[in-house]
Parts: sequence; C-alpha cells; structure tokens
Amino acid sequence: MHCYRDLVNYLSCGMILAGLWHLVHHRKTQTSYGRHMRLSSPAKTVPARLAWFLQEMPALLFPLLLMLTSHTPSSMGKYLLLGTFCIHYFQRTFVYSLMTRGSPYPLGVMVAAGLFCSVNGFLQGHYLLHCAQFDEEWSAGYRYKTGLLLFYIGMAINVHSDYILHSLRKPGEVVYKIPKGGLFEHVSGANYLGEIVEWFGYAVATWSLPALSFAVFSLCFIGPRACHHHRFYQEKFKDYPKLRKALIPFFF
Repeated sequence: MHCYRDLVNYLSCGMILAGLWHLVHHRKTQTSYGRHMRLSSPAKTVPARLAWFLQEMPALLFPLLLMLTSHTPSSMGKYLLLGTFCIHYFQRTFVYSLMTRGSPYPLGVMVAAGLFCSVNGFLQGHYLLHCAQFDEEWSAGYRYKTGLLLFYIGMAINVHSDYILHSLRKPGEVVYKIPKGGLFEHVSGANYLGEIVEWFGYAVATWSLPALSFAVFSLCFIGPRACHHHRFYQEKFKDYPKLRKALIPFFF
C-alpha cells in the first residue's frame, strides 16, 4: 500500500488540536461517563462491559486488518505495532472490558470513542506499516530501547492500577471507595498516569508525529480527568490522604 503521508500529517495535527480543544473546553466539567455521569442526562446507555469492548475493538482491528491486507509492510513497523499499540488494545478489549464493574455507559460517548479508536487505529497502523523508515540499527538505538522500557513500565502501572480499582468493588456494587496500594498511595489517577507514560514511551520508540499526537491527545484527555477524580475523592471522603496528588507523585 502507498504511504498517504499528507493524510497522516493532517490526521496527526487534527488529533493534537482535538486534544487541546478538549483540554480547554473541559476544565470545569468532564465527559459524562463513570463517576462524572450527569444524573439528569436522558441519554441512552449501554452496559459498561459491552460499551468498552465495542469502542476499543476498532483500535485493535484496524492495524491487524492492515497487516493482513498489506503486501510489503515494514517488518520493524509491524513488530512495533504488535508489541506496543496492539498489545495495549488487546488488553483493553478482551481483559479490561470483562473486568470493569462500571455503571451503564452513554451510547453517544461510546460511539464517539469508537470513531476515535477507528481513526487512530488506522493512523498508527498505516504509518508504521507503510510510511515509517526504520534502518537496520533502529532496534539497537537508545530511543527504541528507552521508549519500549517506558511503554511497558506505563502498561504495568496501568494494568495494576485497574486491578486495584476492580478489587474495590464486589460484584453488583457501584459505590466508590478510596483506592490503596501501588501508585495510588501517591496519586489519585494512577491508572491514567500509567497510560500517559505508555503512549509517550510509544512516541519515543517510534519517533513519529502520529505517535506523538496520540500521546499529546491522551495527556489532554485523561490528564484533566485525573484532576477531576482527585477533586471527587477529596469532596466525597473527609479522610482522603492529604499528601496524595492528582497525577504526578509529589508534584501535581
């Protein structure tokens, strides 16, 4: 397949702008799902497990389809795609979606997230398979090794934090409790911190505009959500740890 470089650049810049727009327009309120669900909203909802499965699936499906339909994809790009982006979305699609015990999910939010995952899955897959130029020394370089190290550290934090949150609830419960253990001892948004580290590690490993744009979008989208979670905990629990920060241990 031919590299559509202009399309890649347009989509990457658009993702950065979308992230910045979200950062500006959601300073005071968050997207209405989970604990920030507006009770007065008449929106149709979908069971949380089904919603997470359907919205995350395109980010895994599009890269895999691109690999299957491509005649001469970049071998290094394929390994990077499978080892980072696809492994994350496999976990989100087939593991996290079964673990979650969240409240019903707004249909509109699910559709919007699914569309984003579709576009992003195509963008990351197409770039790594058909546009990226990796030389023979790439896998021995410090950017590749540092990026992968950051990615897997971030993924470990993310998965472990999700497990802690999952363990707080018994089946059928929808109450919120103070998370303890792991990086939750230092920040309220440990799961979000892990995911942000993941995608900046992915950006370093691939050294690409599409990966950087996704990392910036993730920071702009879930960074503020971590701050709102922190505020939610402080308002709900009078005994919430005073030294715990929102997103960055000891600082913020």
